[in-house]
Amino acid sequence: MSKESYKPKVLRTCGSRPACLVNASVTYCGNNQIYAFGGFDQYTDEVYNHVLRLDLHTLQWTLVDNYGDIPGVRMGHTACLWQGSKLLVYGGENEHREYLSDVVIYDLVTSHWTQPEIKGPIPKGRARHAAAVYDDKLFVVGGLAGMETYTLDEICYLDLRTWTWSRSWTFVARFDHSTWIWGGRIWVFGGLGPDMERTGELWSLDLKNSPAFKSVPAHSASESTMERAGPSPRSHFGQHPSPQHVVTGGSGSYTANSSSVQVRSSNLVAKPAAPGAMTSTKFVSGPNVPSPALGTHFHVYSSGALLDFVTPAGTIRPSECNLSALELGTQQWQRLAEGLEIFDPSYRWHYCAVNEEGTTAWLLGCAMEPSENGAANLEEYLSDVLAVDLREFGLLGSESTWEPRVESSRMPASDTHSTSHMSSLGSDLASMFDQVPEASGSDFVITANNDDQTDDDNVSAASSFTTTDASQTALFLNASDSTSTPIHVHKLILQARWPHFKRVYRSQMSEFHTKKMHIQEPYSVVRAFLYYLYTDSIDKHAEYCPDLREVAGLLVMSDVYDMPELRLHCVRRLSRELDVEHAAVVWERAGTAKEEWLRRRAANYCLTHWGRVVRTEGFRSLSRHSIMELCEVIDVDGRVIRGEELEVVGGLGGGQVGVGGSGSELARRRARAQGGHVADEMDDNEMQEEEGMELN
Repeated sequence: MSKESYKPKVLRTCGSRPACLVNASVTYCGNNQIYAFGGFDQYTDEVYNHVLRLDLHTLQWTLVDNYGDIPGVRMGHTACLWQGSKLLVYGGENEHREYLSDVVIYDLVTSHWTQPEIKGPIPKGRARHAAAVYDDKLFVVGGLAGMETYTLDEICYLDLRTWTWSRSWTFVARFDHSTWIWGGRIWVFGGLGPDMERTGELWSLDLKNSPAFKSVPAHSASESTMERAGPSPRSHFGQHPSPQHVVTGGSGSYTANSSSVQVRSSNLVAKPAAPGAMTSTKFVSGPNVPSPALGTHFHVYSSGALLDFVTPAGTIRPSECNLSALELGTQQWQRLAEGLEIFDPSYRWHYCAVNEEGTTAWLLGCAMEPSENGAANLEEYLSDVLAVDLREFGLLGSESTWEPRVESSRMPASDTHSTSHMSSLGSDLASMFDQVPEASGSDFVITANNDDQTDDDNVSAASSFTTTDASQTALFLNASDSTSTPIHVHKLILQARWPHFKRVYRSQMSEFHTKKMHIQEPYSVVRAFLYYLYTDSIDKHAEYCPDLREVAGLLVMSDVYDMPELRLHCVRRLSRELDVEHAAVVWERAGTAKEEWLRRRAANYCLTHWGRVVRTEGFRSLSRHSIMELCEVIDVDGRVIRGEELEVVGGLGGGQVGVGGSGSELARRRARAQGGHVADEMDDNEMQEEEGMELN
C-alpha cells in the first residue's frame, strides 16, 4: 500500500471513444478490460448494439467485430459476467421503446453471440432493472415495464443450468437501482421508486433458506407463453409488425429478435410475496449518510460493504462529494474519503465498474469544457477513466471478506458457531495455540515485554529496527530485564506463516539453537500477532484481541515485518471500529506504520470529538511530540466550538459544523439571536439536506 497520501489520477483514453453513450451496460470482464454494450445517443436518439472494449493497460477503446445471433439494439439492459468469459445480457428497451425480455450470451473469447432456448414463464419485458448472478442463477429485480411504464416490484430468476425461468414474486418496486449478493441474501439499494423519489432504503431477501430458490423451477407449455404480447402502445412510433430474427456479422444497426418483445402481461393477477425472510432499513439521516438527492451516485459492492461514490454534479458542491461505505453486517455508514481527496470537480462521471475481487473501481466519464458564454459543455462521454484502488481505503476485497456461514455440517465442531470469522483449519489450529507442550506438542517459546512496563512515550520498539536482514534481528536482553510469561507455539506454523521467522531459522541464529525468541512489543500485541498467524483472524476476541489498541500494535508489526495481508486486515478493522477511546492511539500508530489515509481519518475523528478524546487514557499515553503534532493537524484559523454552540448549528453527534445534527430553521434563528457568526455561514441547502443518523 502507498506510504504517501493517495489520490487517484484521471487518465485520458484514445481510440474509438463512445461519443455520448447513455443507458448502456459497462462491465469489467477481467484481464484489465471493460466492455460496453448498447445504449443510445441522447442528441440523435439513435439506439446502438455496438460492442466496445476498453483496454485499461493501453487506455485504448476498440469497436469489436461480433458474430452469430447478434441481439437487437437496446438500452437500459443488464450485462453480467458469467463463467469468467461470457456476458449474460438480459432485457432492455429497443428503438421503438418496446420493453424486451430476451436473454443473449456474448462470448468474450470468440466475440460470438448465442441465444439459448428458454423455458418457463417468460417475465415481463423491462428496462433499467438490476441483475446479479449467484449459484448458477440470474436474479432479476425491479425495472420499468408495461403499457404506461410502471415500476415493477417483482423478483424472479433464470436457472442457468436448465435455462428455465422461475415464477415472479413481489419484492420491492425500484428502477435504476443496484443489486448484489452477500451472506446468502440478495440486497437492493438506491434507485427510484414508483413516485420517482430517490430513496435511501436498503432491502434484502434471504435466498439460502428458501426451497423456492434452490430447486429447478417447474414449468408448463402454457406458462411459457402466457406473458407474450405485441408492441407497447406507449411507443410514439406507432404500431410495428413483429421484428424479424436477424443473424449476421459486423456492427450495424439491427432490430430486436422477435422473441425478445415482452412489453405487457395479459394476466395481471397479484403475485405472492417473495419466499424467504425479507428486511428493509431506511436511512433517514446521519453524520455519514449520503444524501441521495445530491450529486451523482454510483453504488458497488466490495468487502462486505456497499460503496457509494458521490461524484460531482450541478446539484452538489465539490466539498460535499465523498466516498462512503455501508457495512452490511452492522448497517452502519462511514465516510472513507472526502470528495476532494478523490474527484476533480472539473470532471463528470457517467459509469462505474468494479472487478470481481472488489479491490479496484473504475469511473468512466469526461471533462467539463468551458464554452464561450461561460457555461460548461461535456466532452466525449467516456473519454476519461479514474481508477480507484479500494485497498487504499481499508477494503480487503470480496474474497477476503467473511460472510455468514451457509453450511456447518462439513465443519469441525470447533467452527460451527454462526459468528465465527475463521476458516475451519484456523479454528482447529486455534485450539492448539499457547498450550503447554504436553497438551499441544508445541516446540518453541516466544516472550514479549510486560504490558505494564511498556513505555508509551516512545514509538513502538519493533519499529526502531528493520527486518530486511536476518543478521540484524537478534535482540539480547540484560539479566535484569523483565519479560512476559512464555507463549508456546509451533515452529512449523511460524515458518509457514511468518517470513521473518523463516529467515531467522534458515540463518540458524541463536533463536534456532535456544528455541526461544523475544519480541520487544507489549505482550498483548505479540499474543494477538501470534494468534493471527494461527487463525488468519484479528477479529475481536475477549482473550487474544480484546480492543483496538492491540490492532493498532498489529498495524505497526505488519509494517515492520512487511506483511501486507495483515496490514489490510488492520486498516479495515481500525477504520471501521474507530472510537473515542482509541482514536489518538490509532492516529499515532498509523503514523508509525506510514498509513497516511488511516492517519488522516483518525485525525479528523479526533478533531470532531476533541472534547472527549483529550480525556481518554489513549490520548494521555501519547508522547509530548505526538500530542503537539496532533494539535497542529487543524489549520491556523481553526477554533474550538463549545458544545452548546455546536448544538445550535447542528454539529453534535459527530457531524460537521452545520451539517449532520439536529440543525433546523429554529436553530438558525437561535444562532442569530445569540450573534453567532457560525450560523450565518450555513445556507438553506445545508439546512435542508441534514445528514444526522437515524434508522427506521
